[in-house]
Amino acid sequence: MHFPASLLVSALLLFPSFTAPGLAQVPPQVPPKQVGVVTLNPGPIPQRVTLPGRAVAFEEAAIRPRVSGLVTGISYRAGRPLKAGDEMFRVDPGVYESRVTSADAEVRSAKAAAGQAAASLARAEQLVGSGVSRADLENTRSAGEQADARVSAAQAQLAIAKAELEWTVIRAPIDGVASVASVSVGDLVTASQAQELATITRLDPIEVDILSPSAAMQRVVADIRAGRMTVNEKISATLTLETGETYEVAGELEAAGFRVSQTTGAIDYRFLFANPDLKLLPGQFVRGEISFGTREGYLVSQSAASRARTGLLNVFLVENGKAVQHQLSDLGSFEHHWIVTEGLTPGAQLIVDGLSGLTPGAEVVSVEVELTEGGVPKALAPPAPPAAPAKE
Repeated sequence: MHFPASLLVSALLLFPSFTAPGLAQVPPQVPPKQVGVVTLNPGPIPQRVTLPGRAVAFEEAAIRPRVSGLVTGISYRAGRPLKAGDEMFRVDPGVYESRVTSADAEVRSAKAAAGQAAASLARAEQLVGSGVSRADLENTRSAGEQADARVSAAQAQLAIAKAELEWTVIRAPIDGVASVASVSVGDLVTASQAQELATITRLDPIEVDILSPSAAMQRVVADIRAGRMTVNEKISATLTLETGETYEVAGELEAAGFRVSQTTGAIDYRFLFANPDLKLLPGQFVRGEISFGTREGYLVSQSAASRARTGLLNVFLVENGKAVQHQLSDLGSFEHHWIVTEGLTPGAQLIVDGLSGLTPGAEVVSVEVELTEGGVPKALAPPAPPAAPAKE
């Protein structure tokens, strides 16, 4: 019995098990994924903490009169720099000039009386025993001492009168910038009044109070005592202004706080900054980054890590040609990197590029890459095409 050729072809298509082994389709092999890696090695990492802060005037003085009288002149301009000793106000000096004249006359009168008493004492000493008794001599000597005392008292009054006359010219006690005057010419002021005539503030240098939670400082102290951190010889700080601009001058620790605030639970650390361009003003809020020292650790690029719900970092390392996922704990950040001290070994290859679609255990081909200043890997070069087979 003979079958048509068409039926035989149909049967072969319906039952592939009957086809020859060489005709079976083999799925194509997926090549290993190319990933960019950086080699991790431990090194000293600056320990920094960013905290809120507020600028405080280095020196500030409230200007008040030391004598009473009418204001006859205002010699300064608000907002202009002043040097210590520059004239700011004038008070009517008439009364105080008269007091100087009167005190000077009292000095001259006292000196004349003292001279007469001294001459009487000299004569009494020569005539003692011949017309002048010992008691008369003592009385004359006492009168001379009283005359000398009156001279000293008169001279003291003259000095006070001269000082009050000088105080009618009110001068800047410190270098700085003065506020707008609270009085006008013709106003009556009194000695040591409660209201200040103006305020002068020194702006260069300027101080910044940086507030740190006490718990954070306790951790730093514990790390230092345990030898996990090496402290800098000088503790410094850098500032970020309200505009986001980084202040170009670093400050040095001037006074460490020793009291915890009962309201905020923070410790106040005062830093001193040069302020030649007057970018910092008293009362201005800033962010301060304090540098305490260094510790040994690894820098893991933030672009290469994701944060798990547990707070740990998820990263991929290349091990034996495969991508292996690890979870790491960090101690904060430094320049677009996480600081890691445990869970890594020297020479570990961290995958920083090609993470999209990467699964644990996937075979990979690693290529060393460089990171930009922002911690982002430079783009990988496309893989080279396979070489063409040689022609026979």
